[in-house]
Formats: sequence, C-alpha cells, structure tokens
Amino acid sequence: MKDKGLHLKNKFNKGYNFDELIQKNPEIEQFVTKNKHGNFSIDFSNPKTVKELNKALLFSYDEIFVWDFPDENLCPPIPGRLDYIHHVSDLLSTEDQVKILDIGTGATCIYPLLGVAEYKWNFVATDIDLDSLDTAQDIIDDNNLDGFIKLRQQFDEQHILKGIIEENDSFSATMCNPPFYKSAEEARGANRRKTRNLGNNAVRNFSGNNNELWYIGGEKAFLHNYLYESSLYPKISKWFTSLVSKKENVVSLRDSSKKLGVSQFRVIHMNQGNKVARIVCWQF
Repeated sequence: MKDKGLHLKNKFNKGYNFDELIQKNPEIEQFVTKNKHGNFSIDFSNPKTVKELNKALLFSYDEIFVWDFPDENLCPPIPGRLDYIHHVSDLLSTEDQVKILDIGTGATCIYPLLGVAEYKWNFVATDIDLDSLDTAQDIIDDNNLDGFIKLRQQFDEQHILKGIIEENDSFSATMCNPPFYKSAEEARGANRRKTRNLGNNAVRNFSGNNNELWYIGGEKAFLHNYLYESSLYPKISKWFTSLVSKKENVVSLRDSSKKLGVSQFRVIHMNQGNKVARIVCWQF
C-alpha cells in the first residue's frame, strides 16, 4: 500500500483495510464502493459516510467501542488527530507519567480517547460548550474511561487557560486544535469553496458547530491569546502545543513568544497526503 505520509507509528499510515473496518463498524458497509481503479473507497463528500468511517477507525482500538455525538458537531479525521498524539509522544519521550491538558475537546473528546488508547495517558479536557461536555462525558462513561479523563468547563469565552487552571495542576503538555475562522460567515464561505471541490454536497462533510469552527479574530487571535495566557502559567506544563493551519501564524507566534520569555519554540511539520499541517510547541 502507498504510504500516506503519516507518522511512522500511525496505524493508518498504509491506508485502510475496509474488510476489517466493516467488522469494527458494520454501518460503514453500505457506503463502501469500488472506485475506477478497482480499489475500495467511500464518498468523502458525504458527512454520514465520513462519520461512519471515522467510527470504524476509532473502534479498531479495543478500548473504544462507543462513540456517539450529534451530527452537527465536528467529526475529526482520526488519522490526522492520531498523528498529533504521536508527535506529542515524541516530545515527551522521557516522561513516565503523562498528563495532558486538552483545550477545546469538543463533543467527540477525540484527543483523550486516542491518547488513552495508544499510550494510557491521563487527561483533563476542557470546553466552553456545556452540551459538548455532556456528550463527551457520555462517551467517557460508555467506554469506562472515567479513571483516565476528567472534564472541566471554561465559562469565559475570552479566556483559554484562565478559569481552567487549578492550584495543584501539573501537565506534561497541552494540546489544542484552534478554530480556523473569524466569524460564522467566513466559515460558511470556506465550506462553499470546499464543497465545490468535493462535489455539490451543501453540507460540511466534517460538520462543526460555531464554537468549533470560529473565534473572534480567527486562528491568529486565538493562538496569541493562548500564548499570552500560557505566559501567566509558565510552570503548569512542560510543553504548550497547538495545531496551526496557516503558516503565517507560526511566524507571528514565534515573534511574540520571544517577547513573552519563551525559552524554546519548535515547529513540527505533519504531512497527510496532499495536506501539510504543523504543530507549534513552546516552553518557558
């Protein structure tokens, strides 16, 4: 099979075995067809298909057997999310007891689920949306993972770490997948462009509600707020990390980090097929 460019430890680096995935999630069988090259594939413009595929991928872990969340919530692409987990693991290679702060975990609670399944890490996972936290808690309960994952609500949308950090907190790393867009209108426009490329489906193929997709000022504002607030709690985590979709935001973040006393700033590049993503990592 062709290498997909994912992390070497990523179990999906060589593609998908649809026979095995159908066994893990029989719901996906109705969506699997042969493409013009004679290979099994699915319609990635169909949000229902994408959701069932990612369920099957997640259920390939014995630790996870229930993953139910509303269709309007963002459906995370499992291979890419797993890559982030593996790169953070590389960053923490000398750590024995790993505890992660997942910022904006969403209804799917995906980073904690993957971190527990792959490495048996412990997590504190946060979100501003109570409905998302309720759904995430149901997933945690259904998979008997209460001993590994604890949830906290952020009550102030102006803050990321403030209001979340408790007195005795100590983390190995923080993780975050920040909102991309500046407004709901910008998110809708981006979805229209994307669906023209995928076909004529008018629905975002990975879904997503407002707080998952946009933040006032967009990704750049979110990242700079995150960086600033990390400087207020420099010792609560060995590493602070985040995905960054726009490479120009890496430059401005690096410049600001110098002014805030960051002692080490790293950029990890992730290649996922034709898509290039990056993780920024800093410590004080």
